[in-house]
Amino acid sequence: MTETHASTTAGLPPETKAKLALALDVDDLVEANRLARQMSPWFGVAKVGLELFTAAGPDVIGALFDNGYDIFLDLKMHDIPTTVHKAAKVAGALGVSYLTMHAHGGGQMLKAGVEGLREGASNAGLPDPMALAITVLTSDADAPDHIVPYRLRLAVEAGCGGIVCSAGDLKDIGELAPRVKRVVPGIRAAGGDRHDQPKAVTPNEALDAGADLIVVGRAVTLADDPQEAAAALFADL
Repeated sequence: MTETHASTTAGLPPETKAKLALALDVDDLVEANRLARQMSPWFGVAKVGLELFTAAGPDVIGALFDNGYDIFLDLKMHDIPTTVHKAAKVAGALGVSYLTMHAHGGGQMLKAGVEGLREGASNAGLPDPMALAITVLTSDADAPDHIVPYRLRLAVEAGCGGIVCSAGDLKDIGELAPRVKRVVPGIRAAGGDRHDQPKAVTPNEALDAGADLIVVGRAVTLADDPQEAAAALFADL
């Protein structure tokens, strides 16, 4: 191993990795595992979204857990309360640490999801996972200003432990609900390609603004050298 490559794989301490989620937006379990192993020096949480979960199913949860990751299951559940309760109960039994539900579904749906998630984990003898409410998608640059505070209130009243929001909403959310975990997706390098994330920010910008967990995907997974990209992205943390 060259000295340069050794420096890029030195990685981050566990307490910092716990704040960094790797978005595995791929459609193949083998590729997801390869990226997870490659990125393990920098990330402590693996985010499984619709694409990977549809391709690989629940097996991906155990595989990533075996690679040392906490699991962030990002399915953005949005259905009638009964359906969300049942689906969240299954997710809780799988051992995920986080599960997303869309706050647009309303307070009753969010509460049903929270209860199902906890019930599934409890029945499996697992620690309580955290329900995360999606406020506004980062691709939605036209959402009115009142939407995030309104959906935050729904999430808190329903028992959600965290909220997914843009970095621009972190200060307001911290003032309105200081105990809620704040999760920020759409992380990019300074001057990097924003893809379909108009509200993208750098890791330092998000963490300095109060993010508790940031989600990084294409900024590293689409790079020619993902390890080098991760080392550069997190060099100032």
